[in-house]
This record gives sequence, structure tokens and C-alpha cells, in this order.
Amino acid sequence: MAENGGKEKELTEKVVSEAEELPKTIVRRVVKEKLSQLSNDYEISLLRDSLQAFCESARIFIHYLSATANDTCKEANRQIINAEDVFKALEEIDFSEFIGPLRASLEEFRQKNADKKSASSKGKDTSKKAKRKEPPPAQSPGKNKRREVESDGNDDNAD
Repeated sequence: MAENGGKEKELTEKVVSEAEELPKTIVRRVVKEKLSQLSNDYEISLLRDSLQAFCESARIFIHYLSATANDTCKEANRQIINAEDVFKALEEIDFSEFIGPLRASLEEFRQKNADKKSASSKGKDTSKKAKRKEPPPAQSPGKNKRREVESDGNDDNAD
């Protein structure tokens, strides 16, 4: 039975670590883009080991940054981490040079989302207005004939 427990623990650890891994294709793309900016002379290729090292380094950095931001959040007696907590965490772990570009990127992201929301709400408003301008559906001719017959019958009774 002890062997089963060990195998289950090993399997669980493997699944957890796979869930925490960053997508290698994205990490490869980010690294290659940055390296190509630094050296325009030739294309850089990455060995599998170096890609794994980049992935693991990024994962550890994210864990460290999120733990530090969480501590900042708890000190403020809050349960939800916000962007300011991340900025304070970056400063605390001596990566304050990232705060400026990150703020600019965050502002750009917020602006794009605001533009998308306003565009989608305008689209909804125009479709509602278009529906209001449409004429009401025509009544079936059978109902009109029945009304005429009923009104004709009522006119006879009135005389």
C-alpha cells in the first residue's frame, strides 16, 4: 500500500507542476522576440534546456511576485490583490524599473477595454433604436374582415 501512496503523490505533484507551467510556445515567442531585438544580425534559436530554464524562471518570478503582492494586500486588510499591490511588490523585490512600463501597459489595456465596452454598448443601442423604428407587424387580413363584419352587424342594430 505504501507504494500506491507514493505513486499517487508523484502523479499529483506532476499534475500540479504541469498546471503551473507557463505555455512553452508563448515563452519561446517572448524570448525570441526580445533576443531578436537585441541582435539583428542573426536569428537566435533556443535549446530545449534553455527554454525550460526560461519557463521555470518565469514561473518562480510570478510566484515570488504574487506572494509579495499578497503580503502587501494582507497588510492593508484586503483579500483582493489590485494593480497597486503588484507595483508595491515590484518595488519591494527591487524591480522598480518595471513599474513605469507596467503602468503604461496597464493604462493602454484599460483604454482598449473601455473602447471595446463603449463600442459594444453603442452597437447595442443602435440595434435597439433600429428595432424601435421598424413598423409594427401587419395584422392578418382575416382579423380585419372579422372587424368589418362585426362593425357592419352593429351598424344594422343601431338603425
